[in-house]
Amino acid sequence: MEHIARWKAIPEQTVIATGTNIYIPQIIYQPYTEADRVRYIEKANLKEPILFVTSHPDQWGVSLDDALKAKLRDLHGRDDHMFEDCGPSVSIRLQWPGYRSWTKQIPTMDFKSPKCPITKAKLAKNVANCVKRFIEEKGPGRMEMEGDRSWRVGPRYIRLEDLMLVSLHHISKGSWQPQLRLRTPLSEILQRRTPHVPPPGI
Repeated sequence: MEHIARWKAIPEQTVIATGTNIYIPQIIYQPYTEADRVRYIEKANLKEPILFVTSHPDQWGVSLDDALKAKLRDLHGRDDHMFEDCGPSVSIRLQWPGYRSWTKQIPTMDFKSPKCPITKAKLAKNVANCVKRFIEEKGPGRMEMEGDRSWRVGPRYIRLEDLMLVSLHHISKGSWQPQLRLRTPLSEILQRRTPHVPPPGI
């Protein structure tokens, strides 16, 4: 399917100046039944991915920490309106390895006066909030039995500030899924798990 090809192409196309080229290895969300897949994917008019491209440096991807703090001055098209032909909300879905499928709805409108669709900068902030909520909810718990512990989230594991939002993909009629890459090398993240033991005599 075309939307799957777009998803898979992102890591190969990404221009990187900061962070890593390691992506969170998500599978693409799909409805459970064949009838729903036809209704919500094959018969839906899935839109092109939304790319988060910056200047200074020129690259694909914004820090989720910066997005949360609305520090996106160099985001291309930051004031462009998103979701102009959508309903009042869309679902942001995460298929994080080692955890069950997770979703949260975000509004497509900014309710300031006059009411208008949210901007790309506001969308990035909303996605960052979703990822923050996911980490807060899943961090204290356990991963699934066969989950790869490299991708565990939480204070001593992968944190919000370790992540960059590269793109957002329309993966079913009312659902969008973000492509996230690591800002912090995985080797550094893994070192957090090892308690610091001072040398003998200290």
